[in-house]
Amino acid sequence: MAENILFAFGLTLMAGLATGIGSVLAFFTSTTNTKFLSVSLGFSAGVMIYVSMIEIFVKAKDALVGSLGVELGNWVTVAGFFGGILLIALIDKFIPKQGNPHELKKVEDMTKPEKAVNGDPQLLKMGTFTALAIAIHNFPEGIATFTSALQNPGLGIAIAVAIAIHNIPEGIAVSVPVYFATGDKKKAFKLSFLSGLSEPVGAIVAYFILMPFLNDIMFGVIFAAVAGIMVFISVDELLPAAKKYDEEHLSIYGLVGGMAVMAVSLLLFI
Repeated sequence: MAENILFAFGLTLMAGLATGIGSVLAFFTSTTNTKFLSVSLGFSAGVMIYVSMIEIFVKAKDALVGSLGVELGNWVTVAGFFGGILLIALIDKFIPKQGNPHELKKVEDMTKPEKAVNGDPQLLKMGTFTALAIAIHNFPEGIATFTSALQNPGLGIAIAVAIAIHNIPEGIAVSVPVYFATGDKKKAFKLSFLSGLSEPVGAIVAYFILMPFLNDIMFGVIFAAVAGIMVFISVDELLPAAKKYDEEHLSIYGLVGGMAVMAVSLLLFI
């Protein structure tokens, strides 16, 4: 059991700290590889949507129907699913647009203007707020990754990889305004890196607060909510971002590819 917990926590940590990869890409490349990002974000959305509707939602329903009966179990499953959507939608609603981590930014934006040489407090404030917004936004993702990995390690790996991919542009979103404001790559990287720590914090909260109460009913509700959260992230964030980077329908090819890979993985390993 201890090994499973460490494995689940490690996956969550890996997924969260992928924000740092975005900073590294911003610092060591001169242009944004839009084709790669479009395919990758579409792929991540495909993985999330497929695994949410085909695997996670079904597992939640089975657990709740087995504990509460067919009628009540189905109703609670649906309520949990839309409750997860409501939770992540409310988080997004209260993040102002200018600080939203999913507002599109590119590596090209890292070119520092002269006016920022001596610091730009407004941009620095925006970058710091974006880091905080990402931290708040990624907290439930940490719970999702951790609980999924505990229940099924193969499923946890798939979710962690999908979340890690979508965290890369978030790292750029933090780095751009901070570097604009300060010209300090270390500070931009540190804020970007730290913003991803909320995901392992979500895992810790899940372990200490949810684990003691983790019976079939609690598990079913959490998994139903996780399915809703991941579907919302996919259709509200990943796919629109992928389309903004899009070239020749690559985001849709990535979406279908992600679904196909997840389908084969479920058949072979889960």
